[in-house]
Amino acid sequence: MQPGTRGRAGGREGNPGEFFIPDLCGARQVFFIVLLAQLLVLVYTLAEAGLPHFDWNLLGTASLFVQWVVLLSTALVCLLRTTFARLGTVTATLCSLALVLLVTAFSTVASSWVYPLSAPGRVEGWTLLRNGLVALVAAGVALRYFYLQQQLQLRERSELQARVDALRARIRPHFLFNTLNSIASLIETRPEVAEKAVEDLAELFRCSLREASETLTVADELRLCELYLGIEQLRLGERLQVEWRVEDSARSLPMPSLVLQPLVENAVYHGIARLPHGGRIEVAIAHREGELQVRIDNPVPADETAGGLHIALDNISQRLRGQFGDAAGLQWRRESGSFQVHLHYPCQRAAEVGE
Repeated sequence: MQPGTRGRAGGREGNPGEFFIPDLCGARQVFFIVLLAQLLVLVYTLAEAGLPHFDWNLLGTASLFVQWVVLLSTALVCLLRTTFARLGTVTATLCSLALVLLVTAFSTVASSWVYPLSAPGRVEGWTLLRNGLVALVAAGVALRYFYLQQQLQLRERSELQARVDALRARIRPHFLFNTLNSIASLIETRPEVAEKAVEDLAELFRCSLREASETLTVADELRLCELYLGIEQLRLGERLQVEWRVEDSARSLPMPSLVLQPLVENAVYHGIARLPHGGRIEVAIAHREGELQVRIDNPVPADETAGGLHIALDNISQRLRGQFGDAAGLQWRRESGSFQVHLHYPCQRAAEVGE
């Protein structure tokens, strides 16, 4: 195994939640480990006895031995996982391999008392060496797989964080310039409105710069949308109308940061702002069967291209799938001058991600 150069200085191994060896105590993990071990025993039996004269006795005894080694090693690694997490990747790998080797040696000696080939308790050195090498190879492959899985998850998490950072930085220059021009034009005629606009702009920036790891709710994202729409209202006036259909029970549910506001911004930028008479944006949020469901409907001009729309939509869709997998989704369609976006994700998974 080549664990890389990440050691204790990396700061990740001290946290069991980010240790490269996953938690092997769960029923699902144990099931897959047992299944994989049994498949390897089956391959060994087929190679040893052949298919015409399949040796069921060999399959049974080999299964008993291998499953004992696998389950005992898994249980010990599970119990010592927190301790191994403090040691760093290289040391934890060596300790895990040594643990598997000791379990294999102990099981080999113990099996000689149950199924003695010669004198009970006596094991040939070549048998110990063979079983130890097989166990080390299998454990090394498993640890290498765990390490690569962890690196993939860290990379995906970094990409998701980069997408969030990109959304935070994606304050379009025209929006800022138009807002400042609107504020400047209101200073003399309506100073109280200009002051309120400055406060809303400052709060909008503050909310958009919150940490991605911070647990947010639907109410927090709605507040961000209200700030953005309030500022756009200065420029668009009566052309911009918004209809909210938000269930009270959904307001306290968790929501990833910068999911709703970019969708509303798309509706304004690609829809309302490009229509001479403006239009109405409809935002519906509901809680149905453990899912948070969001629908945004807005008018769009007939000649509006979908390129800019799809960039933001693809970004949010990939973020949702990265956090919630196939249980989340983002679909959109355009028909008869209207653009609709449907978003959904499981609330329970969202709560776990927030924690």
